[in-house]
Amino acid sequence: MTRVLVPLAQGCEELEAVTIIDLLRRAGMEVVTAGLDAAPVQASRGTVLVPDTTLDAVAESDFDMVVLPGGLPGATNLDADPRVHRLLARQAAQDRWCAAICAAPLVLASAGLLEGREATSFPGALKADEHPGIRLSEAPVVTDGKVVTSRGPGTAMDFALHLIELLAGRAERDAVESKLMRPR
Repeated sequence: MTRVLVPLAQGCEELEAVTIIDLLRRAGMEVVTAGLDAAPVQASRGTVLVPDTTLDAVAESDFDMVVLPGGLPGATNLDADPRVHRLLARQAAQDRWCAAICAAPLVLASAGLLEGREATSFPGALKADEHPGIRLSEAPVVTDGKVVTSRGPGTAMDFALHLIELLAGRAERDAVESKLMRPR
């Protein structure tokens, strides 16, 4: 079974986190949510999320993909945690997927995963003068190698469906999407 880790930091964007978790689970993936500590996570709009486990408990586990929700100060909290950087470096070293949305591509950049790649983010989260080695895009979702980035809450569903397609194929993406009643 495909395993995906979604680290949840205080102040994450709940629309992004819940959309990612929900859609990937609809696709039959094992999605593990991990808090940076054992406390419930208060998201950026006040929604309280209860992670499945802690980051320490799964830090040495293998995942097919690690997905970082954005939001502020959620992305800043992820970026400040050296365990997150180690986890991302390990994913990259094992040629496994890393993904981030909204402000969280900044965490990928800080971890060195976006150097020489095309990426997108919430406007202003990645700045050309601060990250000259990144080819910035305004596309809703960008895949470059084994790294996927997206713009923000409004692109969360497209982002999650794209992740399903990458991990499980177009047929699974279509099966999940058809039940969502999205306009075509």
